[in-house]
Amino acid sequence: MTRTDLSRPSPGIDSSYAWMRLAISMVLATIGAVGMWAVVVVLPAVQAEFGVDRAAASMPYTATMVGFAAGNVLVGRAIDRMGYWIPALVSSVALSAGLLLAALSTSILQFTLAQGVLIGVGTSVIFGPLIADISHWFNRRRGVAVTAAAAGNYLAGALWPTIMPTLIKAEGWRFTYAAIGIFCLVTMVPLVLLLRRGAPEVTAGSPGSRPVQPMPMSPAALQVLLIIAGLGCCVAMSMPQVHIVAYCMDLGYGMAHGADMLSIMMAAGVVSRLASGFIADRIGGAKTLIIGSVLQSLSLLFYIPFDGLASLYVVSLVFGLSQGGIVPCYAIIVREYLPAKEAGQRIGLVMMATIFGMAIGGWMSGWIYDLTGSYAAAFLNGIAWNLLNILAISLFMWKARQRPVMAA
Repeated sequence: MTRTDLSRPSPGIDSSYAWMRLAISMVLATIGAVGMWAVVVVLPAVQAEFGVDRAAASMPYTATMVGFAAGNVLVGRAIDRMGYWIPALVSSVALSAGLLLAALSTSILQFTLAQGVLIGVGTSVIFGPLIADISHWFNRRRGVAVTAAAAGNYLAGALWPTIMPTLIKAEGWRFTYAAIGIFCLVTMVPLVLLLRRGAPEVTAGSPGSRPVQPMPMSPAALQVLLIIAGLGCCVAMSMPQVHIVAYCMDLGYGMAHGADMLSIMMAAGVVSRLASGFIADRIGGAKTLIIGSVLQSLSLLFYIPFDGLASLYVVSLVFGLSQGGIVPCYAIIVREYLPAKEAGQRIGLVMMATIFGMAIGGWMSGWIYDLTGSYAAAFLNGIAWNLLNILAISLFMWKARQRPVMAA
């Protein structure tokens, strides 16, 4: 094939197929992310059936998050070596098998193992690895594509917790898990098979290529900074997401208002993710990330004085609009400054840090509440971690600006 127009993208990049692949990826993510949300919905029913305390009933969620975090790295490395569809196919089958086995479990230990080993790892394919894969297919609109793919997780958070309670009430949690497992198998496998086309091979100077920006630091140092930043932002992010319902109940507003605020956060997060993609395509991933981080820190601060019912709805909306675009920006930065052939593993490592941040932050906020009897200190703790995130990204941006000096 002759290539006479260097401004024309490589076959597949920024093409109609790339946009179709993005649409399929979003549907796949919305279905597959049920593995993250289902365990939260069935927690009370599982606790009652197995006769365990709340701490033991929470272990399946912890196991799911650990498996999800590990899977982002393991599956990410796999897609770097063999492309997306084979690891995605295996992970989809693992997710479906995990849901079916969890439905047949006879103890909380069996349920926990199914959640962590199969459901958590299987679900990971629709997050970091999916984001890494879709980033190879876009040049001009890479930011939009990455954030749109990441939005599937939030769409799932709005969809599945709405559908599952009705089915659980009618048929029980075991039937619900089994039905979802079968649904995932018959929908995700065909969707994955539509993604068998390998990522375009792009070399420097080829059509559609976007050169990796030089950095006056090693890839390992940049990776460490991004991991610290990801951990910090998500410890902070977890505070309202995990505890907003309990916070509203403490204030006397009831569970329903807290659940509504959580839904508002998730819906606003989808808007934020999509909007941040457009912004990142104009000003870059790092600047977009620092904007979101600063706004998230301010919105956490607003939770402390503005504790009226109407005020909390507004602050929750502002928080959702602030935080939704933060996590996908790490993937954009990886693609801007690190080799494309390492994208799966590099993005997976940062996503693992963000997941651990959510898990640690949710527990830490509850621990601080138990010590102080108030969520005020927990919000301040979140702000402190958010400042760590801002510091890490600011250091990265400062080092990045040294490029012209070093080049001279």
